Amino acid sequence: MSTELEEFHQEFFQDVLGTADASGQYLEDAFFEVFCDNLVEAGELDTADRVHYSRRGIRVDGYGGDPITTDGTLSLIVVDFNQAADVATLTATDMEAVFKRLSNFLENCLDPEFRNSLEESSPGFGLADLISERWQGVGKVRLFLITNRQLSARVDGRSAGELLEIPVTYSVWDLGRLYRYVAQGHGREDIEVDLTRDFGGPILALPAHLDGGGYEAYLAVVPGAQLAAIYDRWGARLLEQNVRCFLQARGNVNKGIRNTIENEPSMFLAYNNGITATAESIEAQSSPRGLLLTKLRNLQIVNGGQTTASIHAASKKKDVDLSRVFVQMKLSIVEPSLAVEMVPKISEYANSQNRVNAADFFANHPFHIRIEGFSRRIFAPSAEGTFRESKWFYERARGQYQDATAYLTPTAKKKFQQDYPKRQVFSKTDLAKFLNPWRGQPHIVSRGAQKNFVDFANAISKEWASQPDSFNEAYFRQLIARAIVFRETERLVTEQPWYEGGYRANIVVYAIAKVAADVHRMDMSVDFEAIWRAQTISPRLREALLVAAKLANEIIVDTPRNVTEWAKQQACWHRIESAEVEYPKAFLSQLITLDQLAQQMTAAKKDQKVLNGIAAQTAVVGAGAEVWREVIEWGMGKGLLTPTELEILRVAAAMPAQVPSDRQSARILETLRRLREEGCQIGADVM
Repeated sequence: MSTELEEFHQEFFQDVLGTADASGQYLEDAFFEVFCDNLVEAGELDTADRVHYSRRGIRVDGYGGDPITTDGTLSLIVVDFNQAADVATLTATDMEAVFKRLSNFLENCLDPEFRNSLEESSPGFGLADLISERWQGVGKVRLFLITNRQLSARVDGRSAGELLEIPVTYSVWDLGRLYRYVAQGHGREDIEVDLTRDFGGPILALPAHLDGGGYEAYLAVVPGAQLAAIYDRWGARLLEQNVRCFLQARGNVNKGIRNTIENEPSMFLAYNNGITATAESIEAQSSPRGLLLTKLRNLQIVNGGQTTASIHAASKKKDVDLSRVFVQMKLSIVEPSLAVEMVPKISEYANSQNRVNAADFFANHPFHIRIEGFSRRIFAPSAEGTFRESKWFYERARGQYQDATAYLTPTAKKKFQQDYPKRQVFSKTDLAKFLNPWRGQPHIVSRGAQKNFVDFANAISKEWASQPDSFNEAYFRQLIARAIVFRETERLVTEQPWYEGGYRANIVVYAIAKVAADVHRMDMSVDFEAIWRAQTISPRLREALLVAAKLANEIIVDTPRNVTEWAKQQACWHRIESAEVEYPKAFLSQLITLDQLAQQMTAAKKDQKVLNGIAAQTAVVGAGAEVWREVIEWGMGKGLLTPTELEILRVAAAMPAQVPSDRQSARILETLRRLREEGCQIGADVM
């Protein structure tokens, strides 16, 4: 067994232990959360809701959302968690036994006698009831086995089958597969599209590049049925992450696309813009008709996700004929070493022509970059009983923390981990989860990390556009204070005698949102600066959160519907928000007024403006006069510079004889951003 896999096993197990310790979870619950975060990130699942039910011969541990929201796909998850220190093996017999218990649960869900035997308040009943209710609309079942054991090399897989004429597929995510996913730079497992063998035949393509140009591109027309079949095989994994966000932000199938498919299929090519795609490599062969694409490696659709998803949805309808639907495709070949940098750029530029919201490209949004900068620079006060200050590490890109320690000496690694404790690492989706309850969005948070992040990204993009200086050091301190509240509330809920297990994630976000809403109605605010200074919450705030959590628990479980799905509805939030509770007077006495909060933020905005000016001037001067002379030449050649912009750029082009002020520098950077949207590639390293 490889040393790398053994080391990964230890690191992963420590992640699970750390998550369990930080949030007060059982180890198996923490394992489900940590593992499924990777599955969602990989595009295997839209969301992963924890629902544990087990009895002799039957088991389920979670599901991938309501089939109504996943194009009729029902995804069920079963856990095989091994607490041994060494890497254990999952044999074929083990795998069959675990899958059998999961399939038994699914089959029993369709039996009224089984459903009636379950306690109505239990998570198992809620999921069984949801499956029974949705079954007529289910077109595909996916069963996932997640395990920290290594699947035996002798096991080739498990053949797909059927249940009541519904296709069922089986997927094993073992330790080795998880390691390969993480080791690939947090990308995806390889997607090998064999057009000839699996998807009806090769695609005729026209080369659209010059030899020796360092770039390959092809133009092709793809039959709609073929595109639908490819998407049916890999689903959202085909969509570059920006496009996944795009689809989630916009909801259901585009009506215009759907109407064309159903009513004028032969005109689809004329009416639709087609898709933009990338692949790491292709295989092709010559023919009398021209070049034929036979295989595509790591295909990614970077623009046209709505088109692809719409065609796939139409393929599931019995009365829709895709034989006359064709889609134009621009395919760029991007070698693996350049994929991380180039694919998001191709996605951004392709989508920018369709006015896609900036939130869809949020990983590189200035908001993220600024928060990342704060997290590397600002020390948090030492917690009570310690003298060591530390920092909160923000992972703007997944895996940054691990990458930062990968090549350090043992001594340097220890120092790094003391400065950035693992328990103080948080990701983009964590950030959205920490903040959205305070924005009155607990039902959105309950819909899963990706959907919640999209909602948050849209809101923050608008706020950034109007008030970028609001995102300052005070904002960062408040963000960390909210993170502390969130994680403390997780632990508190777990410890309560009224907590019977299940729905903890929902209870936590609703409790925080309830306190936030009630306090705001009083024209008051929680004192986030006090939480930041203490790096913990006060006993008074703890009591208030428990009052709200108990109420949230009672209302969330008080439904004849599936509790997890009920918690995703705005109606659930309205019930909790409007309910009256009595908070401890001691808690109310430690609140600050909204005016006090506003004063804190006003002072921080002024400081941020100064910092922004210094940073802008540093960037402009650091780029050098030659860069700005090239920008002037490009902008004038295109007729895109206003007289004022030209005048300020000439100041930068005259350095060192003249040096632009901080305000002029900010205007220069803004001009460069605008020119980039028009296609300017000069000064790529300036911002």
